[in-house]
Amino acid sequence: MATVLSVSGSPSATSRTACLLRHLDRRLTDQGHEVVPLDVRTLPADALLGADLRHPAIVRTAALFDRADGVVIGTPVYKAACSGLLRSLLDLLPQYALAGKTVLPPATGGSTAQVLAIDYALRPVISSMGAAHIVQGWFTLDKDITVGDDGALTVARGAAEALAQVVDQFSDALGSRTALLAAAG
Repeated sequence: MATVLSVSGSPSATSRTACLLRHLDRRLTDQGHEVVPLDVRTLPADALLGADLRHPAIVRTAALFDRADGVVIGTPVYKAACSGLLRSLLDLLPQYALAGKTVLPPATGGSTAQVLAIDYALRPVISSMGAAHIVQGWFTLDKDITVGDDGALTVARGAAEALAQVVDQFSDALGSRTALLAAAG
C-alpha cells in the first residue's frame, strides 16, 4: 500500500490533536498503509524559527515528506488559522514538497466558529505546495475528544463516524494513486 506521513502541528505535549492523529494512524495502518508519525513540536525550535534548511532534523523531515505518498496534516486551530508551529515547518519545506501527493487536513478547535480554518487557512497553503489531491478534511471540536489518564482516546460518536469516513476516503484516494503509478511504471 502507500506510505503516509502523519504530521501533528500542535505545540502541546498533551495535545488532543496529536492523540486524534495517532488514532487515525491506527485506522490507516489497519488498512495496510505504512504510517510515519511526525510531531512538529519535537523539531528543534532554533532550526524552525531560524529557517535553518541545513539542520539535520529539517533535512530528515523534508526527506520524510519526499518519500510519502500521502500526508495527513493535522492542526489545532488558533485565531482562525493553523498553528504557527505547523506554518513554520510548511514555510521551510520546498515550494512543491506536496507535489503529486494526496493530503488529508484534519483540524481541532474549541468552537464551530473555527471550522472554516481548514478551507481558508490550511487548504490554500497545501494547494500552493502542489498537492495532487486534497481530501475533504474534518474539524473536530475539542469537547468531542477525551484523552484518559492512561492515554486512551475517546471520540464522540458523530465525530468518530465522520472521521472514519474521511480517513477511508483518504485511504481510497491513496489506493487509486498507488494503482495508477504501478500501472504507469
